[in-house]
Amino acid sequence: MPSYVLTVNGTKHTVSADADAPLLWVLRDQLGLTGTKFGCGVGACAACSVHVDGDFARSCQWSIADAAGHEVTTIEALAGSDIGRRLQQAWIDEQVPQCGYCQSGQLMAAAALLASTPHPADADIDNGMSDNICRCATYRRIRRAIHRAAGNGEAQ
Repeated sequence: MPSYVLTVNGTKHTVSADADAPLLWVLRDQLGLTGTKFGCGVGACAACSVHVDGDFARSCQWSIADAAGHEVTTIEALAGSDIGRRLQQAWIDEQVPQCGYCQSGQLMAAAALLASTPHPADADIDNGMSDNICRCATYRRIRRAIHRAAGNGEAQ
């Protein structure tokens, strides 16, 4: 089985896996980073979202061979950034989670959105978060939390 070098949350890891193994399974099974969730396995729900080189990515759709050599950030490292801390506090303040299963993917998408659009309008949030499915339908709370983290005050 081939070996690959991954940089995950700022730490280099050498992992052995088939070239087409999904990044999701390497993160969870080999590196023990279980905050990244398996939702659908086909890239439709975004529960498995991470950042690859700072961009929003579905880890179930990235092979380990494709991820090697890139900087991967998971939910476990989100609080290490200003945006991540603001989002996590806003999620608490707005009582966003119900079941919580999709929340790591939601937070990773929101962090990517705020990195590219620091003060998003409702339409920006709706567009930036549209790939993430929340079966509990907490979308209005998610939008309020993103506005709060952005310092926008009330929804625009």
